[in-house]
Formats: sequence, structure tokens, C-alpha cells
Amino acid sequence: MTSSPRLEKVTPDNVLAACRLKVQPYQERLVAPVARSLAEAYVHPELAWPRLIFDGEQLVGFVMGFFAANFASDGSDDDFRSGIWRLNIAAGQQGRGYGRFAVESVCEEVRRRGHTRATTTWAPGEHGPERFYLRLGFRPTGEKSGDQTVGELDLTGA
Repeated sequence: MTSSPRLEKVTPDNVLAACRLKVQPYQERLVAPVARSLAEAYVHPELAWPRLIFDGEQLVGFVMGFFAANFASDGSDDDFRSGIWRLNIAAGQQGRGYGRFAVESVCEEVRRRGHTRATTTWAPGEHGPERFYLRLGFRPTGEKSGDQTVGELDLTGA
């Protein structure tokens, strides 16, 4: 990182740059593009927390948190969770700490909202983000969300 990264809201002034953000070509099958995330945020404004990651004036990534989403797969029980919905770090900016910053920022917001665990999902397999999330302390729950692995981070001691 060249300076101090920060999160910013998506605005009319930066939305096109956000939609142009690209991950590594081999990662495109593993994470939805920012435009899809923004569409999901638009139709789920009560759940979604989309933010752009800037370092100085440079857009380096996108993260979208979610808060109090019901993970109950059969609809018969309440299983509300919060965490990381989407994380896209620009292809030329990976490996510089921006992903860690984004995850820590979402976890801070999860705590601020009174939750004690952060949930995320990741696509398994080669080039997937599993090692990244495991290094940050997330642990697989044994659950699946579609074809994705569900992981959680305990925020009570973090």
C-alpha cells in the first residue's frame, strides 16, 4: 500500500470506475463482477453495504458487506448472519494488503452493529480465495451456499 487505504460509498461520480474494476482473468469465474454486486445491493438495500476501496485517489478494489441476512436454507428457522458478500481486488493491486483491509473493515462494521461472528463464502479450488480467508482466521462451517464453502470468523476475541 502506498498510503492509507479507505472505504468510500459508491456515488454517481465513481460508479462507472467501479464497474470497470477487473480481477485477474483466472478469477473471473470465482467472483461476480462489481456491476452485478451493485445490482444486488440495489435490490437488497436492507442487507447490502457496498464500498469502494481507494488508496489515495486510485480505486483498488470493491467490498460488499451484508448484515442480518437469513441463512436458513429451508425458511423454517431464523439463522441471521453478517459478513462479506463480495470482495474484488483489482488485478494489478492484489497482494498489497487491500483485501485484508477490506475484510477487517467489514468485520469492524459487523461488530459495530452488535454481531459476534462474520460469515463469508468462497469458491473452492485452484486460484480460489480459501487460503486468504483461512489466513485471516475464517474457518469452514461444513455448510455450502450453492457450490461455495461457508466460512466464519469469531469476532469475540479478535
